[in-house]
Amino acid sequence: MTGASGAETAGAGEFGFIARHFRPLAGAESLDLRDDCALMRCPEGEEFAISTDTMVENVHFLSDDPPETLGRKLLRCNLSDLAAMGARPHAYTLNVTVPRGGRHDGNWFAAFSHGLAEDQKRYGVHLIGGDTTSISGPLVLSATVFGLLRYNTALRRGTARPGDDLWVTGTIGDAALGLLVLQGSLQDPSGFLAERYHLPRPRTGLHLHGIVSAAMDISDGLIQDCGHIAEESGVQLVVDAKSVPVSAAAASLGPEWLMQRLCGGDDYELLLTCSPERSAALQAACQAAEVPVHRIGTIRAGSGVRVLDGEGREIVPELGGWQHF
Repeated sequence: MTGASGAETAGAGEFGFIARHFRPLAGAESLDLRDDCALMRCPEGEEFAISTDTMVENVHFLSDDPPETLGRKLLRCNLSDLAAMGARPHAYTLNVTVPRGGRHDGNWFAAFSHGLAEDQKRYGVHLIGGDTTSISGPLVLSATVFGLLRYNTALRRGTARPGDDLWVTGTIGDAALGLLVLQGSLQDPSGFLAERYHLPRPRTGLHLHGIVSAAMDISDGLIQDCGHIAEESGVQLVVDAKSVPVSAAAASLGPEWLMQRLCGGDDYELLLTCSPERSAALQAACQAAEVPVHRIGTIRAGSGVRVLDGEGREIVPELGGWQHF
């Protein structure tokens, strides 16, 4: 995402588009978006955590989603990956592929970049570059985030241990139900579920190194993502379905939506494993950051994921988590 000077910054075309909508978001490391690369230095004793995500229209978001939420959702989904690794947000790049002859005009992108500006302030990040292009197809948005953390302190998926407890932040399943609301399949009088779909809440600011044994963010559905920790750590995760936290809005829809909540994607909460001896420290760290956290199961020797109902009977999930292929 490079810019130009003079008439280009005031005129139409790609360079004027960048100057109007994205140069105000750029930090010093971007060189004002006027060169081929950004220049970024890693502080001594720290390392970068880097993650990238792409959102495609009608795959990851709906065509009529408000533009002011789209940039924020893209950024927050990436920030959730940083939170899962224990990194603090620092900077990001942005790639925008715009449909030719569509409705994504200057007003649309003004709202889009305004939403990004709000979240830059909220999460302490700045734009350092990217790319813009056009396509005969859907709107495609991609961001790469850079986080910082002390060397060799990253939280990982493959370090859960038998005897650990299983915890999650926030409530589970709201975004998946929110999508059904926006598609007209469910009612949501409070608007809470739709808001949770539009705007994830990345759990940045938690200090969990030395407290949790493993961590990842929940993006493709709780049960499927439990499977990732089970596979990477070589353990079995046992989930107590009745302990999985549910919001008032989701609970009001009834127990028949349990599987949708457990298997639906877009939660962007944290899935954590922690020894019982460190559970008080985990709860204290989450309380300090004003992040709700709940114990939902245990880690055992074995493999895979077991889901148990309130009577201890095994539930076989009827749905799979989100997969692109």
